Amino acid sequence: MTDFLNALVVLANFVVIPATAYGAQLALGALGVTLIYGILRFSNFAHGDTMAFGAMITILGTWGLQAAGVTAGPLPTALIALPLGILATAGLLLLTDRWVYRFHRKVGSPPTMFVIVSLGVTFVMNALVRFIIGVDDQRFADGERFIIRAREFRDATGLSEGLAIKTTQVLTLVVAAICVALLFWFLNRTRTGKSMRAYSDNEDLALLSGINPERVVLVTWLIVAALATTAGVLYGLDKSFKPFTYFQLLLPIFAAAIVGGLGNPVGAILGGFVIAFAEVTITYPLKKVLGYLMPESLEPDGLVQLLSTDYKFAVSFVILIVVLLIKPTGLMKGQSA
Repeated sequence: MTDFLNALVVLANFVVIPATAYGAQLALGALGVTLIYGILRFSNFAHGDTMAFGAMITILGTWGLQAAGVTAGPLPTALIALPLGILATAGLLLLTDRWVYRFHRKVGSPPTMFVIVSLGVTFVMNALVRFIIGVDDQRFADGERFIIRAREFRDATGLSEGLAIKTTQVLTLVVAAICVALLFWFLNRTRTGKSMRAYSDNEDLALLSGINPERVVLVTWLIVAALATTAGVLYGLDKSFKPFTYFQLLLPIFAAAIVGGLGNPVGAILGGFVIAFAEVTITYPLKKVLGYLMPESLEPDGLVQLLSTDYKFAVSFVILIVVLLIKPTGLMKGQSA
């Protein structure tokens, strides 16, 4: 029985808890992607670098607050600086829409043109972030690092393995839950949210009903700025901030949105956790877990790892391809990708 409990603790430490936090981060990112696709009708390939920009501004604000002696106690100071990052990102997205995307909406450019344009925006944002903050890892988490420490857990339970839960992991789940609750309340309970849903369902009918399309676009970008910045900051707090990492995150984020159902907010959340658990589980070496569960004579010598962690994003790619081939509308029957 003790060996079984030790195996569960190992799985919780290295699979369940990290995958749950990572899934919440992907879900927030995928929500931004699916809102843009569902309402503005294009796939925004600049979303990863939008997350990077928002996280960068939050980091700069965090450093400024820390220099002034302002902290959030046991919580990361980045939570106080987060509104600054959201405002700056909202301003950047609104300017980008005014200078770039609005022209293509007016002339009725096809979706492929929007994709190409968003790739150009990606490179500009990526260069901007690298120029301002550099290319190296930036760690900006402060406050209490752990809620539960491995040594304290071992002492309390007598098990060989210790459970460790980071503050940033719990914070990710709490903040993500708040963001999702606020988003669904806004979309379902407010007049503006209902207008956005109507515009997404039938643009022509919405225009005939008197809905202002420019207002819908404005509010969409504001929501996307909040989601992208929050997702970027939570990911940076949980891991570390490096500009190019956010460009790589674009693949699992899009995979999450498409697997769940592109254009479907509930599907984006579901897809985020599906992709996260698939990536973490497939790339985790099971040697230690099997060592506890199997007889000593049958204990594996190798890592028992399906794929190296270097191929983590390949898991997202394979899942994405399979879903596109078998069920293009995703698990929650969104719009066809």
